[in-house]
Amino acid sequence: MNKTGIAGILLGIAAVLGGNIMEGGRIGSVVQGSAALIVFGGTLGATILSFSAKDIKLAVQMLKEVFFENRLLPENRILIKDIVNYSAKARKSGLLSLEDEIKVIKYGFLRRALSLVVDGIDSKVLRDSLDQENRTFEENMERAAKVFEAAGGFAPTVGIIGAVLGLIHVMENLSDPTKLGAGIAVAFVATIYGVASANLIFLPIAKRLTNNIRQEMFIREMIIDGVLGIQAGSHPFFLEEHLNSYLPGRH
Repeated sequence: MNKTGIAGILLGIAAVLGGNIMEGGRIGSVVQGSAALIVFGGTLGATILSFSAKDIKLAVQMLKEVFFENRLLPENRILIKDIVNYSAKARKSGLLSLEDEIKVIKYGFLRRALSLVVDGIDSKVLRDSLDQENRTFEENMERAAKVFEAAGGFAPTVGIIGAVLGLIHVMENLSDPTKLGAGIAVAFVATIYGVASANLIFLPIAKRLTNNIRQEMFIREMIIDGVLGIQAGSHPFFLEEHLNSYLPGRH
């Protein structure tokens, strides 16, 4: 479980509610079903209209990466160690000796890349193929992240719509001054929902997913360099030194 993702959302919501209580407000005063329906329903509708069903489905599936670590994604140093071991084995016993190693690799991109090497594909074709797969992967993942980014853009505006609708209702009850204060308070709850959901939930989720995409693209680029080195018969020592340049703190 990704504790920072859960902690971030809970901390943000708790800070807003806690501040409201410290100012003398009540939690019940910001719990309004009609405002929630307008803001979240309207935001959902606008978002669905803006993207394809495939993008929406992928965005929902990617939510798990905000709250759970991708266990299939290899850690940088372990990945370098594995690639160097593959290189040493290939130099000693030939590329075909990697077939048994490929069967136990969990990360799909590394498994496919090594399979292409073992199949004897030309190095230029290999790079072009893997680069294209990376571009397709990145474009698909970024569209999913943009779903939440778009929701973060729609929510505050829908919140204002909810506030205006609430004020219209207030204006209809001007004959009863006792209802004005409560009515205006309820009207502005929609604005709070819109702004808070955008800045505490939707936009942070979009940013988290974008960072996850960049991290995985970084690993994929390392894998491409590694398998090309294996294919070229690079010495494991020099290949390891080259891959270590990807690690932070190298000078």
